[in-house]
Order: sequence, then C-alpha cells, then structure tokens
Amino acid sequence: MKKHLQLVAILSLVCYSVLSAQEDSAITFHESHEEKKRNAPFSDVVQAGNIYFLAGQIGMDHKTRTMVVSGIRTETEQAIKNIREVLEHHGLTLNNVVKCTVILGTMEDFSEFNEVYSKYFTMKPARTTFAASGLARNARVEIDVIAVKN
Repeated sequence: MKKHLQLVAILSLVCYSVLSAQEDSAITFHESHEEKKRNAPFSDVVQAGNIYFLAGQIGMDHKTRTMVVSGIRTETEQAIKNIREVLEHHGLTLNNVVKCTVILGTMEDFSEFNEVYSKYFTMKPARTTFAASGLARNARVEIDVIAVKN
C-alpha cells in the first residue's frame, strides 16, 4: 500500500509538470508594433512560452519604409536596430538573444558584417551565417533571432 501511494504521488507530480509545461508553452502570433507592417503575411514575433522567434530584419528604416544608404555596415546597423526595437516592444534586449541566423548577399561582406555585429551581440549567441542571392528589397543582409525571456 505504501509503494502504491508513492507511485500515485510520483505520477501526480509528473502529470502536474506536463500540464504546467503545456500552459507555459502556449503559442502566440504577435501583431507587429509597426502600423505599416500589420498587413504583412507573417508575424514579427511568434512566442512559444518564454521563447521569442523574430522574423528576419533587413536594413530598412520602418518609419520611412525605405532602405538605408546601401552598404553592409549601414544595413547591418539598421537591421540590428530593427531587431532591438522588436525585442524592446516585448520587454527583451539583445542580451536575451540565444540564436541568430544571418543571410548575407555575398560572403565577401562577412568581415565587415562581423565588425558591426560584434559590437551589439556581446553575449555571443549561437549563430549561423550563409550567403544567398536575391534578398528582399535587394538587401545585403538579413538577420533573424531567437530570444528567451528569463
């Protein structure tokens, strides 16, 4: 009988843990904080529990909806500024970022990109970087991130 009660107690704890985890991992598709982006066919942020998946950002000034002056440095600065604004809207900072995916227009920009990137991502989140042709708006860089709220 004692072992039976212990087993029931253990199973109860496991069930409670599973149910609690499911409650914490509800998926929320957040509307953009930028008025002009609210009709986009994707979410700026999808939240699963305390994990935030941000859509890719390019070097576009969202107030004017135009690309910044072309160049890997200026586009990287603007893309990171855009990321920071989205994170701040959700009570996060760049220090909450645990993973970055970087798409460059050409790997020839890798070194210059890294110089700018390393000034902002000082916690050194995990990162994947590759090159692709034909980024949106002829951008030279696109960055998406995953962040965790503690």
